[in-house]
Amino acid sequence: MEGTVQMEELTSGASGRIIPVFKNVRRSHHRHPSPPSSPSSKRKFSFRRREIEEDVLRRRALAEEIQMVKPSIDDDWTSQCHATTSLFFGTGRNALFCRSWLPVSGEIRGILIIIHGLNEHSGRYADFAKQLNSSNFGVYAMDWIGHGGSDGLHGYVPSLDHVVADTGSFLEKIKGDHPGTPCFLYGHSTGGAVVLKAASYPYIEEMVEGIILTSPALRVTPAHPIVGAVAPLFSLLAPKYQFKGANKRGIPVSRDPAALIAKYTDPLVYTGPMRVRTGHEILRISAHLTRNFKSVTVPFFVLHGTADKVTDPLASQDLYHEAPSKYKHLKLYDGFLHDLLFEPEREDIGRDIIDWMERKLMSSSY
Repeated sequence: MEGTVQMEELTSGASGRIIPVFKNVRRSHHRHPSPPSSPSSKRKFSFRRREIEEDVLRRRALAEEIQMVKPSIDDDWTSQCHATTSLFFGTGRNALFCRSWLPVSGEIRGILIIIHGLNEHSGRYADFAKQLNSSNFGVYAMDWIGHGGSDGLHGYVPSLDHVVADTGSFLEKIKGDHPGTPCFLYGHSTGGAVVLKAASYPYIEEMVEGIILTSPALRVTPAHPIVGAVAPLFSLLAPKYQFKGANKRGIPVSRDPAALIAKYTDPLVYTGPMRVRTGHEILRISAHLTRNFKSVTVPFFVLHGTADKVTDPLASQDLYHEAPSKYKHLKLYDGFLHDLLFEPEREDIGRDIIDWMERKLMSSSY
């Protein structure tokens, strides 16, 4: 029927970008007023809510099954790390799935809190956590709403400001559990935008030694100006509408073929089409941060691949040059793609992050 909008089935996984054109938007906006709510529509809503709740339970079970401590013939990390999962209740009392990896011997030098990127989840960072533990850094990580084992419709982010608030609350809890231990925030891609905005609040900046951003989502732009113009309206009218044309095979985010396969076959990585509200939220936070580069005072380390096809390495350079932070560093990786911690040189990149945290701790001790 001509006025019907074709909606794709919800699928697990993650490759939506902020580059779609609003096709079929006029068809999605009904010409006739909606009929009043009926018992039938209420039953459909109840069924849909139950369907989402069942999907959350399924995803949470999958998240629990992820092997957080992988045995290795080269070492005995299983006896050197205490790994746990838990639920943290964030904005709106949403249950957010969390992980922690803490070294069992030696004094913890600091804690890194991981905020993952759009459509992925905290379980992907187990190898990075192992590397951090080996240098006596503890690790915590949180799945956003709608991601991994957390509450919400898979891949749907009603508000990135809520993710920012959840990040601040999570940090505050960890500081309370580890009084006196220095904390760093790490964010990848859209998670980098979340971390940068969180650190713009003085009470959060005071709680962290610094922030680390890999491939942050800064200066994100739509493919056509009309998308940016109508996104605010349609994010209100049809927030969960899914854009057609998401790259089902996966955007090239790593030069490691095995890492690509692992990401795009992971049932906890969202690969369905991006929803209108989620896209608008990314455009909104990105624009806000870009306008406020000159107000960034938190110590930071930004890392970006020059061949990144998802976020703009030039925006990271502008952040570095414009921010008045007294302790700031930038590292560009020639020819590297978007998921730096999943590139073939991931251990070198992880070492760069650890070295920066160690230098920052040393500078703070003087």
